[in-house]
Amino acid sequence: MLQVRNLRKHFEVRKGLFFGKPAVVRAVDGVSFDVAKGESLGLVGESGCGKSTTARLILRLIQPTSGEAYFEDIPIFQADKAEMQTLRRKMQIIFQDSYSSLNPRMTIEKIVGEGMVVHHLYRPQERRERVAQLLKRVGLSPDHLKRYPHEFSGGQRQRIGIARALAVEPKLIVADEPVSALDVSIQAQMINLLQDLQEELNLTYLFISHDLRVVEQISDRVAVMYLGRIVEITSSQELYQNPLHPYTEALLSAIPVPDPQTKRPRIILEGDPPSPITPPSGCPFHPRCPRRFDRCPVEEPRLKPVNGDRFVACHLYDEKGMRD
Repeated sequence: MLQVRNLRKHFEVRKGLFFGKPAVVRAVDGVSFDVAKGESLGLVGESGCGKSTTARLILRLIQPTSGEAYFEDIPIFQADKAEMQTLRRKMQIIFQDSYSSLNPRMTIEKIVGEGMVVHHLYRPQERRERVAQLLKRVGLSPDHLKRYPHEFSGGQRQRIGIARALAVEPKLIVADEPVSALDVSIQAQMINLLQDLQEELNLTYLFISHDLRVVEQISDRVAVMYLGRIVEITSSQELYQNPLHPYTEALLSAIPVPDPQTKRPRIILEGDPPSPITPPSGCPFHPRCPRRFDRCPVEEPRLKPVNGDRFVACHLYDEKGMRD
């Protein structure tokens, strides 16, 4: 359904008003992946690695520096206004901040129904009935139609955001950290709701999060990002049972174990993540990697298949660089 190839987004940052050339932030730097119809792809990584920027590029909320993206073989970045109008109905987003993403001056009926108005769906009375049905489907009461966003809790506002995304009957939903601001008990409810909706409506998800426990529950496959690049893509089961990239190993070692009698070896990475303005030469992870060797600072690894449909960007898994 979705194909992304060599996607890049570089932002210019001026150092001063009169002096110096503008610096370039490489927020997304050569990302490629596919999302099949009906699956959930999790996109994980540290804060600032480019996950949310990737989502906004795919939806064409911002323009890319270079690269290509296709939705059902339609080139997203070359689409004209009419084609983009059609694509926007098929691709929707659930934002992280459920409060700032809802217009405080609009009632819930108008917020959820706005997409239907833009895309000329349903008559006014049918639209009102459709909004009431959507609210009921996401666990809210139809009696809430005339209320405003500030009258709801964070979890309820996120349910309103989900209802708004569903209003235009999309095929792909980009969920950008949809549960990170919620309590753990509410997170579980939200994940269950998203899974039920996916099964019921045959939805496809691109699920973005830094919480690996949440991603494990909802994702069929997982892509791990570091400093604007994808370093590993595989099925959720393989990733959590046998991570290959050293960065993935470090991320998984930080997940708390619910059993107090069980201790998981913790991998502590050296230093802080490098700046996307001045990324390291060679492998971007090599300054922090506990398994680096001579080739890592010199040559950048490319994302390549390892053991079938698993992809890893690491010299440890090259034929010339294979190690125990």
